[in-house]
Amino acid sequence: MEKRRLGFLEIWNMSFGYLGIQMGFALQNANASRILQIFGADVHSLSWFWIIAPLMGLIVQPIIGHYSDNTWTRFGRRKPFFLAGALLASIGLVLMPQADIFISLMPALWVGAGFLMIMDASFNIAMEPFRALVADNLRSDQRTLGFSVQTALIGFGAVIGSVLPYVITKWFGISNERIGDSVPLNLTLSFIIGAVILVISILVTVLTTKEYTPEEMEAFEKAAEPEVEAIKPKLTDIFKDFAKMPLTMRQLSWVQFFSWFGLFGMWVFTTPAIAQHIYGLSINDSSSNEYQNAGDWVGILFGVYNAVSAIFAFCLPFIAAKLGRKLTHSISLFIGGLGLLSIYIMPNEDWVVVSMVAVGIAWASILSMPYAILAGSISPKKMGVYMGIFNFFIVIPQIVNALIGSPIVKYVYNGNAIYAIMTSGVSFIIAALLVSRVKDVDDVKSKEIL
Repeated sequence: MEKRRLGFLEIWNMSFGYLGIQMGFALQNANASRILQIFGADVHSLSWFWIIAPLMGLIVQPIIGHYSDNTWTRFGRRKPFFLAGALLASIGLVLMPQADIFISLMPALWVGAGFLMIMDASFNIAMEPFRALVADNLRSDQRTLGFSVQTALIGFGAVIGSVLPYVITKWFGISNERIGDSVPLNLTLSFIIGAVILVISILVTVLTTKEYTPEEMEAFEKAAEPEVEAIKPKLTDIFKDFAKMPLTMRQLSWVQFFSWFGLFGMWVFTTPAIAQHIYGLSINDSSSNEYQNAGDWVGILFGVYNAVSAIFAFCLPFIAAKLGRKLTHSISLFIGGLGLLSIYIMPNEDWVVVSMVAVGIAWASILSMPYAILAGSISPKKMGVYMGIFNFFIVIPQIVNALIGSPIVKYVYNGNAIYAIMTSGVSFIIAALLVSRVKDVDDVKSKEIL
């Protein structure tokens, strides 16, 4: 028995919910540091607040992966998790920038950090089953295309989320100035709009995508591994699965570590880095109108790299068919590393756009190539849990960076956040070199063109 070949529109609809997830994620990435600083956090403590995000991924994704592998309902296998995660994330999006309304209960900074935690846990509930759904529904020779379409939608959603505060201010005249200790109105409205689009986009996937039945998945499993005996899975099997992870997954773990260590540093420190190094503001400035303008421009820069990733994602299946997935990923990471390093020499904010074009190429590959390589090395029956475990190698480097990033910026870089961005660039280049050690057991170079 073989899975049917899906058309492009079916693949597009299957991942459409990621547009909303990434829109919310982009709003968080580009603006959470600024919001936390408005509520009282200083640049030296930012990464400690951001540790919430990877911790949620470390805890939530393997558990969700296990239960989405083994929970079948009349609504589907993965789809109930998308919807639940989207609804919870939308609550966090609406309330985080309005955390000051809860100051009668506790300081706004801690309320804001709490809603950041809710958002991150909810994004993780929604994201992991999306990865597994692509592997569930697509044949081996369509997986690179499937993850590339997913990356394109991630890019489109992230562009919208990243530029939304800037657009609301410049096109519609909504103020981006602080009033007292409140978040600017353009940010608050952006987060509300993001919450609405998140729920709508998830509903598109839920209503248009058909999942294979348990019987069909069992037949695919037997066809792929006819001698494997069916054993009733338990939640504690996650630890056994971790110990027995495939060699390809172990090799990819180091590539992921340095890729996501670099990404985390970029997300946390780009706003203060641009404000200090490009706009010439002081290290302690987080409240001036010029700082808010720098923050809005960072949204544009993040929109640029996500737009490039959305476009480049459509090129990845063709490039991988010619060069192989490993070489494609290695080159992309190297280009991204050079892009981050180049920010140091850019003469003004407009030139940083060039740097972000390079980052976008790496981002597209990070979101697709490792998953396409991994999917061919694991059992269909364990797809969800292993996609969740693979998330360890995304969140652990972020936790490491969260713990050491702020002290390094404070004590080694003397508060100059631009050096944190350069560290991220070096980390990308190390990841590019480590790709050569990975064994891609399912690299179907000649087949993955639509």
